[in-house]
Amino acid sequence: MFFYEYLFVRASLVYLIYTALLGFLFYLEPGWMAYLRSSHVHAGLVGFFLNMVFGVAYWMMPRPGQLKQPGLEAATFYALNTGLVLRLVVEPFALAQRSETLQALLVLGALLQFAAVLLFAYAMQRRVVTNEMLWKLRKMREARQNHGDTPKD
Repeated sequence: MFFYEYLFVRASLVYLIYTALLGFLFYLEPGWMAYLRSSHVHAGLVGFFLNMVFGVAYWMMPRPGQLKQPGLEAATFYALNTGLVLRLVVEPFALAQRSETLQALLVLGALLQFAAVLLFAYAMQRRVVTNEMLWKLRKMREARQNHGDTPKD
């Protein structure tokens, strides 16, 4: 497991604990639900679920031709989690008082999360290949290792 894959999975566990803690606090202070319900849902779905999916997918999906994508992994991680933390911090205040600044910060958070999804989709489309494509890449790599011979189909 590479560094950003590890960070995705670790972050997902932090969000899972945060989500469980918020759920517990709702029993103690039901009035908080009005301001934190959406944050609770986003921490669970985006924070826990998407971080786990992204981390495991970057880790487990095939890497045709020994493909490495640390830049895309880093950009996806930072965009997703910066956008989500921005939402988790700003949204309760935005619900309590209407403010153009707070709304702009929420939009920025949403755009960062959307950018993360686009980056992830781009990275994964490079990894989703057929068995035939993997076989062809393997033959090409073996041919290069065998003194530049070209593979025969």
